[in-house]
Amino acid sequence: MFEKTFYKQFFKHGFNDPIQVTYWDGKTEQYGEGAPIAKIKMNEPVPIKEIRSNASIALGEAYMDKKIEVTGSIEDLIVSAYQKSTSFIRDHRFIKFLPKQSHSEKESKKDIQSHYDIGNDFYKIWLDPTMTYSCAYFEKPDDDIYTAQKQKMHHIIKKLNPKPNRTLLDIGCGWGTLMLTAAKEFNLKVVGVTLSQEQCDYVNKQIKTQGLENLAEVRLEDYRNLGDEQFDYVTSVGMFEHVGKENLDEYFKCVSKYLKPHGVAIIHGITRQQGGAYNGWINKYIFPGGYVPGMNENLQHIVNNGMQIYDLESLRRHYQKTLECWDVNFNNNIEEVKKVVGDDERFLRMWDLYLKTCAGSFKAGNIDVMQYLISKGPSGQELPLTRDYMYK
Repeated sequence: MFEKTFYKQFFKHGFNDPIQVTYWDGKTEQYGEGAPIAKIKMNEPVPIKEIRSNASIALGEAYMDKKIEVTGSIEDLIVSAYQKSTSFIRDHRFIKFLPKQSHSEKESKKDIQSHYDIGNDFYKIWLDPTMTYSCAYFEKPDDDIYTAQKQKMHHIIKKLNPKPNRTLLDIGCGWGTLMLTAAKEFNLKVVGVTLSQEQCDYVNKQIKTQGLENLAEVRLEDYRNLGDEQFDYVTSVGMFEHVGKENLDEYFKCVSKYLKPHGVAIIHGITRQQGGAYNGWINKYIFPGGYVPGMNENLQHIVNNGMQIYDLESLRRHYQKTLECWDVNFNNNIEEVKKVVGDDERFLRMWDLYLKTCAGSFKAGNIDVMQYLISKGPSGQELPLTRDYMYK
C-alpha cells in the first residue's frame, strides 16, 4: 500500500504532460488532463529505496529488465520530465548516489574500450557509411544522416580556414572520417589518436585503402602522451565528455600545448548551459567515467590555458535529429544487431533507451553540443574577419 501511494505521487508530480500508468495490480490511473503522451506499465514495483538512491539508475534498469514498459514516445516522455521542476530527473532527492569514477590513463582506456570496442560490426549496422559517432550537421531538414555527417566534417574543417600542407591533430579520432577528409580533400598532414583498438585498426585500414600513407597516421595512444609535438590545427570531436571533471583543465592545457603559436582548434562536444552534470544510468551502462561539463567551465579552462574564443556555435537540435536517425536505423536493423551482439533483450532495450533518452535530453535543452573555435594567442589572428568563409 505504501509503495502504491509513493508511486502515485511520483508520477503525479513527474511530468508536465498527461500520462497513463498501469500498476502491477492491474489498476490504471491517469495523471493530467487530456490524451496521454505515453502509457507506462509497471509489471512489478521498483524498490522505493532504489528510486530514492538514484531514480535514473533504478528506472533505467527496470526498463532494461522489463519491469517497466512504455507505449508511446520515450523521447517525449523525457522532454516532459525535464519540463517539470518536481520530476525525478530534476529533483535532487532522487540523485543521492552516483557510480564511482576514475580517470587514470588505465581507467580511461578501459572506459573507452568498454563502449567503442563492442565491435565495428555493431556500429556499422546503425551508423552511416562514414562510421561517424557524433553530432551530424543538417543543412536541410530532409538531409539523410550520411549527407549530414559529411557536411559536419566540412563544416568543422572549413572553420579552421586550413592551408594546404599544414598539420592537424585529431584528439579522439574515432573511426577517422574527419582526419581522413582533412588529408584527402584539404591536403593536410594529419595525426589521429584513439584509445580504441577497434577504431585504430579500422583507421589504419582506411589509410591504406585510400592511399593516404604519406598524409595520415593513427596512433593507439593517450592524448596526454604526445610529448612536445605541435600542430597548426587541432580538432577534437566528442572527446572532452570522457576526460572527467578533474581532468578538464589538463585536456585544454594539452590542446594549447599541441597548438603552434596562433594555431587554431575546433573543440566539439556535449556541454550544458546550466552547468556541469553526471547521469547515473549513463555512467553505469553507457559511458563509464563520463561527465558533461558546463559551458562556463570550458570557457574558463580555454582562457586559463592561453587560448581565446573566436566563435561559438550550438548544434543542440542537430544532435537531437542525429540520435533520432540512429535510433530508427538501430530498430529497423534489429535482426542484424542480434546477429552481432546475440539475442540479449536486456542489451537491446538498454541501447534503444540510451538513444531515445539522449534525443529527449537534447530536445528539452538539458544538454547541448557546442563547437568552440579557439586560437592560441590573440583571438583568430589567422582567421577572416567575418563568418562568411565557413559557408563557402
